[in-house]
Amino acid sequence: MRTKLSRIAVATLVLSAALPAQEARQRQPSFYPVSVWYSGGKARAPMLEQINADSPRLWKEDLQKIKGLGFNTVRTWVEWNVGEPNEGEYHLENLDLLLRLADEVGLKVIVQVYVDSAPEWVGVKYPEGRYAAQDGQPIPSQAAPGFCFDNKNVRKAVLEFFQEVARHAEKSAAFYGWDLWSEPAALNWARVGYKAEPMFCYCPASMERFREWLKKKYGTLEKLNAAWHRTFTDWKQVEPPRYGTILTYTDFMDWRVYYGYKLAEDLKMRNDAVKAIDPWHVTTSHAPDPSPLARTLADPYDPTDDFLMKDSVDYFGTSFYPKLTAVEYNWKLNRRVLAMDLTAAMTGGRGFYVGELQSGFGVHGTTIGSEVTASDLEMWTWGMVSRGARAINFYAFYPMNAGYESGGYGLIQLDGTLTERSQRAGETAKKIAANADLLLQAKPKQAEAAIIFSPLVPLLGGYDEEDMRNAMHKALAGYHRMFFERNLPVEVLSSRELAGRNLQKYKLIVLPYPLMMTTDEAEALKDYVSKGGHLFVEARPGWVNEDGHAEGAIPGFGWTEMFGVRESSIDPEKEIAVKWGAEEFSGKNFAEHFTVLDGKARVVAKFADGTAAAYEHTYGKGSAMLLGTFAGQENEAKPTPMHPLGGILAKWAGLTEVELKAPALVELREMESPEGKLVFLFNHGEKEAEVEYAEELERPAASVREIVTGEMKKAEGKRSTVKTDVPAQAVRIYRIDY
Repeated sequence: MRTKLSRIAVATLVLSAALPAQEARQRQPSFYPVSVWYSGGKARAPMLEQINADSPRLWKEDLQKIKGLGFNTVRTWVEWNVGEPNEGEYHLENLDLLLRLADEVGLKVIVQVYVDSAPEWVGVKYPEGRYAAQDGQPIPSQAAPGFCFDNKNVRKAVLEFFQEVARHAEKSAAFYGWDLWSEPAALNWARVGYKAEPMFCYCPASMERFREWLKKKYGTLEKLNAAWHRTFTDWKQVEPPRYGTILTYTDFMDWRVYYGYKLAEDLKMRNDAVKAIDPWHVTTSHAPDPSPLARTLADPYDPTDDFLMKDSVDYFGTSFYPKLTAVEYNWKLNRRVLAMDLTAAMTGGRGFYVGELQSGFGVHGTTIGSEVTASDLEMWTWGMVSRGARAINFYAFYPMNAGYESGGYGLIQLDGTLTERSQRAGETAKKIAANADLLLQAKPKQAEAAIIFSPLVPLLGGYDEEDMRNAMHKALAGYHRMFFERNLPVEVLSSRELAGRNLQKYKLIVLPYPLMMTTDEAEALKDYVSKGGHLFVEARPGWVNEDGHAEGAIPGFGWTEMFGVRESSIDPEKEIAVKWGAEEFSGKNFAEHFTVLDGKARVVAKFADGTAAAYEHTYGKGSAMLLGTFAGQENEAKPTPMHPLGGILAKWAGLTEVELKAPALVELREMESPEGKLVFLFNHGEKEAEVEYAEELERPAASVREIVTGEMKKAEGKRSTVKTDVPAQAVRIYRIDY
């Protein structure tokens, strides 16, 4: 057992010790919220409609329409700019009216709180609370982005507004829960285009908060100087880096890693403020689309680690906009399912909220996106449900009526006309409600394979290394595709959450793009192999450590013992051919060559020149495999259908093959609970699919029903078989009760 913690681990404890997982209370055990975004009238979030004499009647008619479609919840919002136009003068009439009307109609209400659109009095009273970029110039708030939460006066004002909203909401029988931060970021709702590559925040309060974090991480100024290669004589001299240098980039890494923890702590402060008034209702937050794919700690606006954010509220989640803007940016199938799987993974298997699910075509100025179809909504919704979603919130009931998104994203027409989308979404909501008892207790079937995602790798090279920012994400996507196309579920684990986890439940762990590693990560994976696991690793593992400093030998962290080889040289090439037995595929960036240290290291693949490309080596009770190139990135850049490496790894680790006969575009998902299970069959193809599926159940089935059509199927004891035709772009869901 290790007793010495790495510096990043120490920093993790500093901020995460105050972030225990929240457990919501007084929730109806079989209530599954399926909502539309609606806040009275047609105003777009976060704006609010002004109440007049007709508002109660018109709003109630809308709510009755929402209820009639099949939804059980509405998601309303409050805005600080309107809610407290003058200090201590609260105007929450919109919220009070909507809560009353929803109660009359029989709908629950989730309240979204916006404080990024701040009232002017805050800036007048606390001018030092404005955001600042690297040059230190204060950023004026134009309703957005508001003011910096690091400033103690701004923070106090923000949290007092949250608590006032809580006093109003918690009294209502219709109130269900909170979303405390829509799409958390360093700077929300604004892009400061007149500055080149701005980072935030460099206001005095933000720099002081960063210093306090550094004091807890390093302890002394001498240790900080050693890490940053500086000669500070006073903590007041310490500031976040403003540009890159040729020397150490540990300062940049500290600044970005700190910000991930800071944002999680900021969300926790909102949670605690609300819970002090209302400890009973569920608290949530949701990351921006396309969250876990593009956000990185190196991002100047969104340096968020969503794996950390989950511990700040009862349920974390995501937005989901597969057809956000122009047609050429539409998400393809592999991107959609990866976003779903990553949302489930980053929330630790506890379930998640889909804070925003795109309901209509996108609009950005004059750019018009693809039509969102009724089938899209059905497939996206059930896709999220099958991953463990605990609420779905359709964005929005009416299309946007202001701003550059005007006319877009609506479930119905702006004149109130219903659409096929709204009717199908409502029918789906009814089916979810009818099966909520099992859906809320079931969890996705445990995966036998896992892929490691490192939030630190995008920081490799420091401030100026933009090419690194998405390399990790692309590598992950390439491997996820290999398993998805074989209907082999795979989990994604954060490299910073491996210590103390039961990794032995995975038959296979894949470590893509492992150029930067931590001591905790290296020791956890080495222990996994020694106890019988199968670890597959790409080129140059542990090239640098968590400080950005090069290791003495590659593989680093003493992994030469585990692999039985060490790096001897590398050849940079854009594309590298790999021959693995009878199979061939390509790698990317370079070919790594090795010196054999242990004769038991076995060559399993070769490069085109005949040199060894991959070695397998037994270690303890398990086995480790090292490939000297990057196959994941290459498979994302140039996808290979049924990539042979996926089959090679599945066979090597002995992953369980599913008994499924179906066309390539049929996806199988399963959820399990002590009381039963659910089998989802998604046909992503353009033609009807003949599907046959069989499996052995934990217990004999008492009843089997297909949820979408309502068809009852004869129970067959512990053997479950399905033979059906699934229409194109449709799903069939079998509910099996024990």
